Amino acid sequence: MIRAYILMGFTFFLMHLHTSGNISKYINMKYSYLSLSAMVAAGALTVVQFIIVAKEDKEGGQHGHGCSHHDCGHHHSKEDTWYKKLFVYAIMIYPIVSGIFFPIATLNSNIVKAKGFHFPTYNEGKGDPYAKPQFLRPDTSGYFGKEAYADLMNKEKKAYIDKNTIVLDDKNYLKGMETIYNFPGEFDDKTIQFKGFVYNDPSTKKSQIFVFRFGIIHCVADSGVFGMLADMPEGTKLKNDEWVIIKGKLSEMYYAPFKMDIPYVQVDQWQRTSPPKDQYVYRGY
Repeated sequence: MIRAYILMGFTFFLMHLHTSGNISKYINMKYSYLSLSAMVAAGALTVVQFIIVAKEDKEGGQHGHGCSHHDCGHHHSKEDTWYKKLFVYAIMIYPIVSGIFFPIATLNSNIVKAKGFHFPTYNEGKGDPYAKPQFLRPDTSGYFGKEAYADLMNKEKKAYIDKNTIVLDDKNYLKGMETIYNFPGEFDDKTIQFKGFVYNDPSTKKSQIFVFRFGIIHCVADSGVFGMLADMPEGTKLKNDEWVIIKGKLSEMYYAPFKMDIPYVQVDQWQRTSPPKDQYVYRGY
């Protein structure tokens, strides 16, 4: 019976994520059909499990127990079985309880400040190549072969390279950022406009801020904070987590903390704005 209730809990949890819209905090909505399929499967298994339990109760009431616990050949230690079941059930129940009752936090500059950030290629060749940090520059190269990725980036570059003004919105934010970072120098002097939250890095000049969006490529495991360094007009003072829309010219600069050239925006127009309803952005293909 406990297994039936656990399955019912998973079904309710997945249904709750979808009806509340919080599923978008965990996965790219392009793959929402997978979690919907899991919800349907869990619901079907719940019904099956309740049928099995009802059938066993009915048969037990009709026939009784024809043998004792030892006569049937079962010599399990009750204490060992109890501990094992408690451990297994606790592991299975925890994600249900935490997912339903714990608040879902929207990531902000506190995460960036606590963990720090660095450019992905700065640590290239170190550690696990499939667990590269995702900061500033979206990087989907690990999901393609070398030639396929180059073809994809060249194809996506064509959508932006002929434009004098590049506007990045919720739908193309990650795609546009990845394209610009992949072709350094080719977008210089083009105008760019995008929205994000402010992060004041202690290592930058007073007029410089980072403008970020938290993004999800496939799921929360490959999520990261993506954006650009912005050189604001003199005298601009913005606090962490304020949302702004910036517009200015793209250029490159040597950024000492990363020991490399990075694109940045020489901002000539900006305005404060309210946070969007969905503060995350997702990678489209």
